[in-house]
Amino acid sequence: MSLWSRLFGARDSAAPAGGVHLQQPDLQPQASLGSIGGTVVHTSSELEQVLRGVAATAAGVSVSPETALTVAAVHACVRIIAGAVATLPLQLRRRIDDRTREDASNDPLWHLLRRRPNRWQTPSQFRRMMQTHLLLRGNAYAMIVRSRGQVRELIPLQPDRVACRQRDDLALEYIYTRRDGVRVRLGQTEMFHLVGMTLDGVAGVSVITHARETIGLSLAMEEHGASTFRNGARVSGVLRHPGRLGPEAVANLKAGLDEFRSGGEQEGRHLILEEGMDYARMAMTAEDAQWIESRKFTRADIAMFFGVPPHMIGDTEKSTSWGTGIEQQSIGFVAYTLEDHLTTWEETIARDLIPDGRPDLYARFNRAALVKGDIKARWEAYVKGLQWGVWSPNEIRTLEDENPRAGGDVYYPPPNMTAPPTAGQEGDGPPPETEERDP
Repeated sequence: MSLWSRLFGARDSAAPAGGVHLQQPDLQPQASLGSIGGTVVHTSSELEQVLRGVAATAAGVSVSPETALTVAAVHACVRIIAGAVATLPLQLRRRIDDRTREDASNDPLWHLLRRRPNRWQTPSQFRRMMQTHLLLRGNAYAMIVRSRGQVRELIPLQPDRVACRQRDDLALEYIYTRRDGVRVRLGQTEMFHLVGMTLDGVAGVSVITHARETIGLSLAMEEHGASTFRNGARVSGVLRHPGRLGPEAVANLKAGLDEFRSGGEQEGRHLILEEGMDYARMAMTAEDAQWIESRKFTRADIAMFFGVPPHMIGDTEKSTSWGTGIEQQSIGFVAYTLEDHLTTWEETIARDLIPDGRPDLYARFNRAALVKGDIKARWEAYVKGLQWGVWSPNEIRTLEDENPRAGGDVYYPPPNMTAPPTAGQEGDGPPPETEERDP
């Protein structure tokens, strides 16, 4: 039985009597994975969480990866990190010797990583989806489809439908639950598994799990704010009457106030009080309760959970321990947050996709592409690379996606540096000819 048949359970409609033939499904295997929503329960504790409302918080709000994404701060953090992983160039390189590297564009794995990971996704779509699963659920899974020893496709799987466990021989195995409830067992060599922060070394822990109370508080405040504005922005005062109003007078007053609060032509006008009524302002308002400030605190806490500088999600009021300026904050994000995720991808590709007999192959993200938006910093680096003989002009033109030019493969000697003697010029022989420079 093929791996496709085990996973998706496709059946041949023209099967002969006495048996059922299994065949590869059509060109839309993602339809067989089921909807994104839903949770597969594996343990009694998970069943208790579902019966209690998925993951109820002290604020009385249930938090799941889907509901967490409705919080602006969570959505921004996931979008920024997943977008960076999806758009950075992922290069497959080959080691020629200890000092020489070259592009492995003729390897089938290069086509998988750079052109088509499966039959319906682009590389950026695949990486963005997997990174989103990793951020929201702590794990990201993709089934490895091999043909003649080569990896041909990576089929992303819904993390809630996959259970990972370690056997007695320390090897990992995965149980995927199909939509019809059938469980499929996959070996470690059949799964591409990205793991986030982990406590047992086997499965990752979701950020949502630890940030549930903070996210729940943000959801509760959003619900409170929506209810407040729906009922007239806020209750800012009361009307006092010297006497006692009858039922008809109360109904008329309520109708007049509802018409006044409906906006339209009444917007901005004054409220006329009759029969000696007086208006008294209430002491407790939304500002007095610092509702807006509380929302700012939760926004900063969520950014801290994901390791994203507050200014990148729109919070520019406070500084950070990474530095005093926006530039230092961005450098901190690359060094302490993004580098962690990029390294996870590179090492997982080396473990799950590159055969053990190919130690010369390795995958690496091009970090230099992070400065593509800063043309000043990019060209300053190019100039220094030319001056110190690190790059040739044609190598820089390649980085800018330009064609090479004649005579552009030269490496300029560093300024104010004495070139070492070449072969055949040892001892007291004449020094090599060099271009005269002005002092």
